[in-house]
Amino acid sequence: MTDSPNFPTVADLLRAYRRGQVTPTAVAEAALARIRSLEPTLNAFQLLDEAGALEAAAAADARWAEGRPLGPLDGVPLTIKDIVATKGWPTLSGSRTVDGNGPWDVDAPSVARLREGGAVILGKTTTPEFGWKGMTDSPLAGTTRNPWDPAHTPGGSSGGAAAALAAGIGAIAHGTDGGGSIRIPANYCGLFGIKPTYGRVPHAPNDRAFATLSCNGPIARTVEDAALMLNVISQPDDRDWRALPPDGRDYRIGLDDGVRGLRLAYAPELGWAEVAAEVLAATEAAVDLLADLGAVVERVGPLIEPLRPRFENYWLAGFATRVRDLSEEKRDMLDPDFRPLAEAGLQVEIAEYLELEAERTRLGVELQAVHRDYDLLLTPTQPTLPPTVETRYHSPEFDRWRHAVPFTVPFNLSGQPAASLPCGVSDGGLPIGLQIVGPRFADHLVLRACRALEAALDLPRPHPRLKESLDRIAG
Repeated sequence: MTDSPNFPTVADLLRAYRRGQVTPTAVAEAALARIRSLEPTLNAFQLLDEAGALEAAAAADARWAEGRPLGPLDGVPLTIKDIVATKGWPTLSGSRTVDGNGPWDVDAPSVARLREGGAVILGKTTTPEFGWKGMTDSPLAGTTRNPWDPAHTPGGSSGGAAAALAAGIGAIAHGTDGGGSIRIPANYCGLFGIKPTYGRVPHAPNDRAFATLSCNGPIARTVEDAALMLNVISQPDDRDWRALPPDGRDYRIGLDDGVRGLRLAYAPELGWAEVAAEVLAATEAAVDLLADLGAVVERVGPLIEPLRPRFENYWLAGFATRVRDLSEEKRDMLDPDFRPLAEAGLQVEIAEYLELEAERTRLGVELQAVHRDYDLLLTPTQPTLPPTVETRYHSPEFDRWRHAVPFTVPFNLSGQPAASLPCGVSDGGLPIGLQIVGPRFADHLVLRACRALEAALDLPRPHPRLKESLDRIAG
């Protein structure tokens, strides 16, 4: 099926199901056994539903045996990030302030589409409190670790999703991305992740702060798998009035059309970011490879001004919506690093916030103008390697704007599709990713370029260093 029975792709599983080589139940049982073995170290799950997963797998067994699967993810084991609504399960968003009693009576659109298609949902994965940072730890769930090296973070805020998938649990994972929360953990965990064009994937409820920034999307082992999941979760749902009209596209079509003739801008600084030497070397090698494949690549200087002076208060004001109505007792339950930021946001006046929305529009115009001359934009996914789990986020040691999100946040603000693809490994055995960004609505073009580079790099799956690390965890 693949180079390791613990690391099947979705495509691998579908072929095996079709040929009767394995059943969804056998695959689900293997995934659950792996969770039991690795979870004490990884800490990637907020909720695990063994009985529900096996029940869904048994139903998929019967459908595959009769040759009538529900859809392209029928019987495929996957996870849901614990920040979107799931019927029958609490959605705690990494916070002790959320009432676990619910009611929990609806599925978010992505979850509904996955269930309707027969996916086997193993459980819900960890997130930092309200998805606020690019590392995954919280007062509720504790610390989630990176299977490449458990001393390091898997990133965030979809860190549990990426850690589980990188550890060989399930075949694909659901994530959300409001500032890099799919691309950061994909980068840190050696996976592929795409934030679609804003509105491509319907979402509900979407009445909270950052609702116009955040997107649901896949974290996957391959570009093809991500395209397949995007086909499923981009189906219409009238609960999201902001959603784009469905375009009827099968995102797998055209994946192998290559990059010959495409005009690519490589911006290793983008907004005056300072990139670590190992990251720069790996991303530049990947960019050179795209040129060898026939793309026309031009290195460009900084394209935008630094983000922090422009958007710090925009973010703080969004955080503030999470604490405005909390009692002092509940505020004491918050992540101690999140609380002061959120409370600082209470001081942002409405006039300033509206001006910041206008600044966001100006940024979107600046970035969209890049695509007058270039089909795609290339950057490192992040300027540094994954920090250790003890690292304090948004501190001088690991500043949010300098070290975590300078390459990811701009494209949430602009709504453009952006993906992170693994392009190398550091001397210390940690993954490095390249970000590929398209103009709005060009998700297919981003996927196509990522697939071309994926095929040319042909990185082992799993990487041998990953296997050694997992063997150490399993002990």
